[in-house]
Amino acid sequence: MNKLYAGWRLFQEQFLQYVSAALLVGLTLLAVLEVIRRYVFGVSFEWQQDAVTYGILAGVFLFFSITQSRRAHLRVTLLLLMLRDKGGRFGQLAAGMLELVGAVVGVGFCAWTAWHGVEVADLMIAQQRTTESLVFLLWPFFAVFLTSIAFLGISFTFQLYHEICVLLGKEGLVDKFEIESETESLL
Repeated sequence: MNKLYAGWRLFQEQFLQYVSAALLVGLTLLAVLEVIRRYVFGVSFEWQQDAVTYGILAGVFLFFSITQSRRAHLRVTLLLLMLRDKGGRFGQLAAGMLELVGAVVGVGFCAWTAWHGVEVADLMIAQQRTTESLVFLLWPFFAVFLTSIAFLGISFTFQLYHEICVLLGKEGLVDKFEIESETESLL
């Protein structure tokens, strides 16, 4: 399982984060260009606002699974930290169980969203729904969203496996990217 996880993290760190960054940087530059075109030259592309909005959202969505794998997402950890630091053996177990429940809920949410999202995507394709400017079809954006949710579900699944291993007293998944990051910060 560690090899599978290492491959997943490699895909995230060596490909997915760069696709996300390219979308964010490229579309931010397009937004800046449009500000200049609009206020200096008095002209603007009709489709620019839709491209920037949906493109930046796609870039953010693609980064969801990376943030989850890095455990850098927004979450309240005060209770977990207190349980681990001051709760003794029971606290460690309780914190692990809470992490496990969180991973189960995450996997369930992603599965539910992806399952029902496919129906919505089919409807968008059938109806040829477009953005406000009527230039872009909405289904490709929604397909990126569903792919991102599936990627997030994969990250949650690996975390679920890790938490089960830890609760059973076994070694969990080893994240070589996390180890490299910690080593670099020490240098």
